[in-house]
Amino acid sequence: MSAEPLPGRAFPLGAKVTPEGINFSVYSDKSTTVELLLFDRADQDRPTRTITLDARKHRTHNYWHVFVPELTHGQIYAYRAFGPSVPAEGLRFDFKKPMLDPYARCIAIPDRYDRWAARRPGDNTATAMKSVAIDPGAYDWEGDQPLQRPFSQTVIYEMHVRGFTRNENSGVPAEKRGTFAGVIEKIPYLKDLGITAVELLPVFQFDWQDAPDGLPNYWGYSPISFFAPHRAYSSRTDLTGPLDEFRDMVKALHRAGIEVILDVVYNHTAEGDATGPVFCYRGLANDTYYILETDRSRYANYSGCGNTLNANQAVVRRMIVDSLRFWVSEMHVDGFRFDLASILSRDESGQPLRNPPIIFDIESDPVLAGTKLIAEAWDAAGLYQVGSFVGKFWQEWNGRFRDDVRSFFRGDNGTVSRFASRFFGSPDIFGYEERGPEQSINFITCHDGFTLNDLVSYNRKHNEANREDNRDGSDDNRSWNCGVEGPTDDPAIEQLRVRQIKNFLATTLLSVGTPMLLMGDEIRRTQHGNNNAFCHDSALSWMDWSLLDRHQDIYRFVKLLIAQRQSNDLAKIDLNFSLNELIRHAEVQWHGVRLHEPDWSDSSHSIAFSARSLLRRFVFHCMINAYWEPLVFELPRNEQGAGWQRLIDTSLPSPHDIIPWCSAPRIRDHSYAVQSRSVVMLFSSFQGDGLLNHA
Repeated sequence: MSAEPLPGRAFPLGAKVTPEGINFSVYSDKSTTVELLLFDRADQDRPTRTITLDARKHRTHNYWHVFVPELTHGQIYAYRAFGPSVPAEGLRFDFKKPMLDPYARCIAIPDRYDRWAARRPGDNTATAMKSVAIDPGAYDWEGDQPLQRPFSQTVIYEMHVRGFTRNENSGVPAEKRGTFAGVIEKIPYLKDLGITAVELLPVFQFDWQDAPDGLPNYWGYSPISFFAPHRAYSSRTDLTGPLDEFRDMVKALHRAGIEVILDVVYNHTAEGDATGPVFCYRGLANDTYYILETDRSRYANYSGCGNTLNANQAVVRRMIVDSLRFWVSEMHVDGFRFDLASILSRDESGQPLRNPPIIFDIESDPVLAGTKLIAEAWDAAGLYQVGSFVGKFWQEWNGRFRDDVRSFFRGDNGTVSRFASRFFGSPDIFGYEERGPEQSINFITCHDGFTLNDLVSYNRKHNEANREDNRDGSDDNRSWNCGVEGPTDDPAIEQLRVRQIKNFLATTLLSVGTPMLLMGDEIRRTQHGNNNAFCHDSALSWMDWSLLDRHQDIYRFVKLLIAQRQSNDLAKIDLNFSLNELIRHAEVQWHGVRLHEPDWSDSSHSIAFSARSLLRRFVFHCMINAYWEPLVFELPRNEQGAGWQRLIDTSLPSPHDIIPWCSAPRIRDHSYAVQSRSVVMLFSSFQGDGLLNHA
């Protein structure tokens, strides 16, 4: 006979496993009664045991709690909450729906899981996801700790856990393809490329059925839990397998010197709008967890996904910080990229706050000190905060870097001055308050939009396979197909595309800021013009490893670019410069085709600059020609005779396009012909003040 439950404690939230049993605690402020449901299997149509919580014994303020003796690690459970269902007042209790614990560390999923059953009236116990009580401390980290690599040494690789190794040609054993274990198999590839941090698309448990017309939600921006790793990314079938396999992956990446950054979605949940399913938040405390409209039956939709998390409400703030603490302390992740981070600055009515509490909760938390914090500083409702995001210790995705660099190399007018600013860390955006030089996360492509190959191969999006009549996805791609829409056998067009790809890669990895690359851009991965492939778990989105042999020249170019970047002074020595100090110290001089005569006009498509290395070891001279004809640039003269050596010329075929420092060829002339749509980087050993002062 089962032991009688005890009152338990309100803290900690979730299911706390002890040698004597498990303490359960959940927030539900307006419920009249809560039931704890215990299961032996995820697919049961009714619980093995139901424990009704008595408010006189099992409730403290707004927390329901109970201690159940003899329960152990791996116990499957759920809740039912009883209370009023009055949508007009923001209340949506439904006692027929078993609900997840918002603090569950693992999720059990029945084979017959059905999102739509969670939307329809009636009991959906057999097809509902359920929580699993686990002891997160039961893991041997073998001394592992987060790496805390400085941003000045960081090169980020944005990747999808499943898509990275799901393809049969990945070389990963079949049982590990598309999993955390599969990522471990490919660590040698990441290390050889020179990547220092992987930024993983969402790995929190998400609802893969949350997509239109029967397609899967592949990207994972549809969270169900903020604590549990996504079960489908584990090769293990045991209940707690995802937790331990994720930690195995983190530990292995750390051993290789690679940090783990998670793309986290604290702006909405998979419960969607008023017609969506009941998973947990809606049925436990709807008006606490979500921002509601004046008509309390409607959800504010600043996320573009049907609802918006009420991030600055005290209970939700605590949940977000507790989640971040869990992933740092128990899962050893190194950082977070916050999806639609501007939502975190909205108050309970949706208005932007000058000093949003959740932002300061995060950056002042001692557990999170030293953790990388990256903001996607905009939201789906038009709030754009790039350069003005409130947090002091946050880096920001620089969408203007992406747009301005794309426009420049496409040949748009009026882009030279913006391109120059982006190249030097965007001081017009981040130069205030003496921000650091790595404040800007520089990227040309990310999961959302064209791949780099498609950016130079398509003039327009081709999203017909998404079954939305090509209406979805951005129309502002600033792409150029180089003369033919899609694949071509024309060698001249292919040569131009390769050159443009190298221009984008060189700009990303040479610019001041923190560079980010998209998975597969180093081998020309294509999505055949689809710029919104969130609903394709197929070869369209997966890494095609056969491209590595086909485009070894691009892979080599990226690898040597990263190596050159990691050898620069800023990466090797922490000089603690602000962005403005760095630019002053580098003594940047701007040029056009003639020295000291930069052309900033709207019709200009080229620019050049000279700059010192920060430790005065070298002088660099960079010439960028986005014009459609070659241009001859004058070179600064060094009276001491050191001369110039060529590191990069994107117009040249591999292996002459990029040369290691030790074998860089010397330039004998006093000018250099930069071919159309090309980037050239020269360097000279520094000898006194001769080079720049006599340019």
